[in-house]
Amino acid sequence: MNVRTRTLIAVTVALGIASGPLVAQASAAPRSAVTSAAPAAPVVASTPDATALAEAIAGLGAGNKDATAALVRVGGTSGSWQGGSGVSDVRTGHPAITEARFRVGSVTKTFTAAVVLQLVAEGRVGLDQPVQRYLPGLLPGTFRPVTVRQLLDYTSGLRPADGPGDAFADAYAHRFDIADPHAMIANAVAKGPAFDPGTKQEYLNIGYTVLGVLIEKLTGTPYAKAVEARIIKPLGLRDTSFPGPVRVRIPGPHHHGYQAVPGADGSTELVDVSDWNSSREFAAGDLISTTADLERFTVALFSGRIVPKAQLEEMFTVPAVKGVDGKDADMSAGLRRFLLPGGVVAWGKTGGRYGYNTAIGGTRDLSRTLVYSVNSTDAKGLEANPITQKLVLAAFKK
Repeated sequence: MNVRTRTLIAVTVALGIASGPLVAQASAAPRSAVTSAAPAAPVVASTPDATALAEAIAGLGAGNKDATAALVRVGGTSGSWQGGSGVSDVRTGHPAITEARFRVGSVTKTFTAAVVLQLVAEGRVGLDQPVQRYLPGLLPGTFRPVTVRQLLDYTSGLRPADGPGDAFADAYAHRFDIADPHAMIANAVAKGPAFDPGTKQEYLNIGYTVLGVLIEKLTGTPYAKAVEARIIKPLGLRDTSFPGPVRVRIPGPHHHGYQAVPGADGSTELVDVSDWNSSREFAAGDLISTTADLERFTVALFSGRIVPKAQLEEMFTVPAVKGVDGKDADMSAGLRRFLLPGGVVAWGKTGGRYGYNTAIGGTRDLSRTLVYSVNSTDAKGLEANPITQKLVLAAFKK
């Protein structure tokens, strides 16, 4: 599971609470909304708590055990706040760069889901049609039909592809390996299904790897080119890009990412993990962006300017199943639903790559949005990063 997803879950648990142009349609109202002549009150009416937000990212740098840098953008109709802290390079001590680029990790899935839903709106693929119809031979005959919707909302039952290992040392040793999505899918499906499609929810990358291949089949272009043509260029996301299967460096100004590695003598070393081949992440986590670009994307998405109204509803609809952990599902097509203090419901997506933790999200009415990039020193650790917890609480305080 992506570590930023775990972070926002940890926030709620700790508190004891559960190729075409952009479309120009208004965002869909929540299904539970009550029709009224008067406009609904904003979910978050207060202006951002500048003091709490600044305190959340204070003191970052080489000597901070949690993160070396952070960039934050809080926006929405109730006010905005921007801030940064830390250093872009622990060797030089150069301060954080406002326009720094970074690896967004699984936030890429939101872009992927948006393109698939555009294709649904165009009639080029059906949400309730089996992916086997569009990609014959991809899944063995032992698999029951897996619908496009089930790939989007993590209920496909597909198992994950094998990787170099769960430990940082294993991943680091293979950081320049080039992965082929077709080979990864073949490796995953060879294990057979984990459960019948549509009966459980399990957060994995493999479903979005399949969706990336589906996008290529339907558009006749490489996955990255399809996302660029449909989202990145129309929105003017000038600092957003895909490194592709061979590039390992982040282009342009960027923050170095670090992983804290314990030494035999009890000391901790920060290992630079900035250069990395992310082809294994493909349509599930290969994107590079900035906080400004991600904020623009989030507002456009929630406003209904990327995905048409009918299909946008899929991104705010959680399937009525249990997760593999036995708890109620909380993930939709490319987003996750979060219940925060004060009864605030937020929708968003988190991402984690070694050295980089990212989140996008907001209330559905766009009264409050949050985008952050935190250079966590244990970006894939099991423990939630206290910096991101503080950011979420401060950003969505009513």
